[in-house]
Amino acid sequence: MKRIPALLFLPAALLLAEVVASCSPDKKKAHYPFQPVSFTQVHVSDAFWSPRLEAARQVTIPLAFSKCEETGRYDNFVKAADQMHSSENKGYRVGGYSFDDTDVYKTIEGASYLLQTHPDPRLVAYIDSVLDIVAAAQEPDGYLYTARTMNPRRPHSWAGTKRWEKVEDLSHEFYNLGHMVEGAVAHYQATGSRKFLDIAIRYADCVCREIGPQEGQTARVPGHQIAEMALAKLYTVTGDAKYLQQARFFLDQRGRTEARSAYNQSHRPILEQDEAVGHAVRAMYMYSGIADVAALTGDTAYIAAIDRIWDNIVSKKLYLTGGVGATSRGEAFGRNYELPNASAYCETCAAIGNVYLNERLFLLHGQSKYIDVLERTLYNGLISGVSLDGGRFFYPNPLASHGGYQRQAWFGCACCPSNICRFLPSLPGYVYARRDNDLYVNLFMGGEAEIDLKSTKVGIQQQTTYPWGAFTDITVNPQKEVRFKLKIRIPGWIKNQPVPSDLYHYSDGLTPSWSVCLNGEMLADSPRSDADGYYSIDRRWKKGDVVSLYFDMPVRRVQANDQVLADQGLTAVECGPLVYCAEQCDNALDVLNCQLSPTSVFKQRDLYFHQSATDQALWESDTDEVDLQGKGYRLLEIDTQAFVPDHPEQTTTLRLIPYFAWAHRQTGPMTVWLK
Repeated sequence: MKRIPALLFLPAALLLAEVVASCSPDKKKAHYPFQPVSFTQVHVSDAFWSPRLEAARQVTIPLAFSKCEETGRYDNFVKAADQMHSSENKGYRVGGYSFDDTDVYKTIEGASYLLQTHPDPRLVAYIDSVLDIVAAAQEPDGYLYTARTMNPRRPHSWAGTKRWEKVEDLSHEFYNLGHMVEGAVAHYQATGSRKFLDIAIRYADCVCREIGPQEGQTARVPGHQIAEMALAKLYTVTGDAKYLQQARFFLDQRGRTEARSAYNQSHRPILEQDEAVGHAVRAMYMYSGIADVAALTGDTAYIAAIDRIWDNIVSKKLYLTGGVGATSRGEAFGRNYELPNASAYCETCAAIGNVYLNERLFLLHGQSKYIDVLERTLYNGLISGVSLDGGRFFYPNPLASHGGYQRQAWFGCACCPSNICRFLPSLPGYVYARRDNDLYVNLFMGGEAEIDLKSTKVGIQQQTTYPWGAFTDITVNPQKEVRFKLKIRIPGWIKNQPVPSDLYHYSDGLTPSWSVCLNGEMLADSPRSDADGYYSIDRRWKKGDVVSLYFDMPVRRVQANDQVLADQGLTAVECGPLVYCAEQCDNALDVLNCQLSPTSVFKQRDLYFHQSATDQALWESDTDEVDLQGKGYRLLEIDTQAFVPDHPEQTTTLRLIPYFAWAHRQTGPMTVWLK
């Protein structure tokens, strides 16, 4: 049987180059009101994020490709092609999960994002060889689902006896389509090759022909959503309106077919929904699809529906870390204000979905509050799902632990590792946005970008100490001297609003300051931002203009709304966009039962994460012995005085680390919320 060679490569040093595909559609199409600046136009060079992206390139994606080979993901396509071209039933046993094909698609997607900053002919050739076996497994009419094709007489037990029979339940045929399209679009944009895109278009066309309201078609909705947002993306790339119409059909029919369950949000039509319920990953993908259709069509009913659901999430169902999904029962949202800590599920995939939703709502409304939620999720509950070295993963991300959690190298159901594979390399596409002659700076991340505005092309360079430090310089380099508006997001946390609702609030009475300078001259010192949450500079720009930002970053105390029973009487600690936690291995006292003094004085200290000679992760404060570029990872330690419950007259030092970095050393208790 044909084998794909193991991916044991990706060299450490490669030439930087931008591989930009021409994505000009042949047909007129609608756009988002606010448009993202593509990942192909942004290059990240950042003290915080570059090591993450390098770990994805060197470790995570090679690991995922090797697991696809090791676990038979590729073999499934080979078997499907073999069976399809045979006049006899080969009798292949169909095992694994009905969505195993998506691990291949997701890993190609992540690798494609990386190719725009690290072009690698060997990686391109490897992906092409994988796409050869994927294409060979596609049936003549475009259908591509190895769990049926490799043995039509005895397909996967979740697949049903014929196409689409169980797609509203467990077959995942539409889910596979969604991830295929997402991967294919990324591959096309990064390389200019249509090889994967044409495979995805053929499958999408098959679905559009067979699923719909017309005579001879079948009315079905996805049992696991993602096809909705993927089809909307395919529309934005091709300009073919049938893909947007298909996405809308899937959404309009929800709650109107045989599927009627809150678990997959089919309990009622979407325009009647006003609360986030059910399986959190399915929900966030579907809500992202609603936001896509709302933004691309301007449908006011869709806009009202997704605004209601988002408001329910951020005001009643969002964890302080940006995670969503309170319970392991169905990997689901809980009731309003049901946010337990030790049993919190907060699946990594759901955090990724939360980023997708808030990005799309920004593209619809252009308000900074959506990026505030995105940033909170990104820096906390999302990257906690992958180890600093890129090789181990969390499925759930609880806010407290008695010591039973460790990241794993892989899972039988590998949705979280492969989702991390595809998400992290896409990060450059979230930094900037534009609308006509307005340029939005949404995330503070070192690097460079080339951005097309209505009047000219503008080069942007960021240098920043974010999230550890207070300073960011933005150098503006327009091709010609021209007037446009630079809009800089002023984070909610510096305006004393942890999240855009009353779900959490700062309880320390502090008022952090911030300021903006232009070419060394003060423009604003703690002014008010605009109604949309941005500070706008509308002027005639010339090459070399520098905007300097200062955001004060004191250590903050956070409390939850009193209706969150799990957090009553507790406080959490933040600094800038980062949530902190206490791990037992840093502290002599019991972190789950210590009592934080109301008069504690917080001290900040620079620490470094590195590997010891025994390959055990450590925190070290002796910076003279740490080569930050070679083996270091800069972190922040916070010391505070805490009461020891059995001896209230005694105090001891309580040490906290960023939540995303927990569980890298000894297995033991951890908590975000402190008494």
